[in-house]
Amino acid sequence: MKLALICTTALLGLSLVACSDKSQSQAAAAGDHAAAAAQDAGAATATAAQDTANATARAADKTGAALDTAAANTAAAGHDAAMATKHAAGKAARKVDAAADAAAKTQ
Repeated sequence: MKLALICTTALLGLSLVACSDKSQSQAAAAGDHAAAAAQDAGAATATAAQDTANATARAADKTGAALDTAAANTAAAGHDAAMATKHAAGKAARKVDAAADAAAKTQ
């Protein structure tokens, strides 16, 4: 009976040691997986940040181009309005001259 108790105790001790090694290796593997996942998450975050920076730069370029186009269109419209006003003033001046000539002939 003592021998059976000693054998059982020894077997139990070996089982605990074996389980402990297995638990340690599983814990180490879990730690490696967690580290890999953290590294992947960091890489994904860096990629997302770069994509955001690129999109912001493209938006700024497009906004600048739109402002340039708007300024050019505004300048062109102002020039066109000034030319139309000049032509209208010239036409009005010619009509005034024609009216003055007609009035002078009737006197």
